[in-house]
Amino acid sequence: MKKSLIAIAAALATVVISGHAQAADIGYRQYSPPPPPVPVYRWTGPYFGANIGYLWGDVDNNPAKPSGVAGGIQAGYNWQNGFVVYGIEGDINLSNADDTFAPWQFSNPWFGTLRGRLGVAPWSNVLIYATGGVAFGGLQARLNGLEEDRSHVGWTVGAGAEYAFTPNWSVKAEYLYMGYASRAYTVTGADNGFDTNLIRFGFNYRF
Repeated sequence: MKKSLIAIAAALATVVISGHAQAADIGYRQYSPPPPPVPVYRWTGPYFGANIGYLWGDVDNNPAKPSGVAGGIQAGYNWQNGFVVYGIEGDINLSNADDTFAPWQFSNPWFGTLRGRLGVAPWSNVLIYATGGVAFGGLQARLNGLEEDRSHVGWTVGAGAEYAFTPNWSVKAEYLYMGYASRAYTVTGADNGFDTNLIRFGFNYRF
């Protein structure tokens, strides 16, 4: 009888220990480490790209309203602090904007800007920014076969958005207003400057 009780107790102990071991093993197998954090896109660094868009505007002291396609290249550098992104960008562009229907025909064959940029990246790889700085460009006046070219300096302000679809490549949309100071033109007998609006799209490659 005593031996039977000892055997039963030993069997129960074996079952209990085996059950605890299986439960511990099941719990261990069910555990999985947390997924790695999602990489956060960083806007810091240099970049280079190209753009194309449409430009339209008005000539001061003249009825001419040049308009046309414009495109060029840009380069810049960004810094990032948390969600805030700031930097500097410069661009140079060619344009076929002109007005061939006014008595005095004006065209804006080239222009460029040097601007600061300040924005936020609320969704990591999406940047929304404001921009402003110096604008410079050429204006050509024509009347009765006579041509006169002047270079103008002014200011620019605008806003845009940029979307990074890979670690290196991004696309952007941007609006700029550019106001150029007046200069004296012989063919018009007046001081002429010009104010332009530009909507453009482009891409950038980050190094």
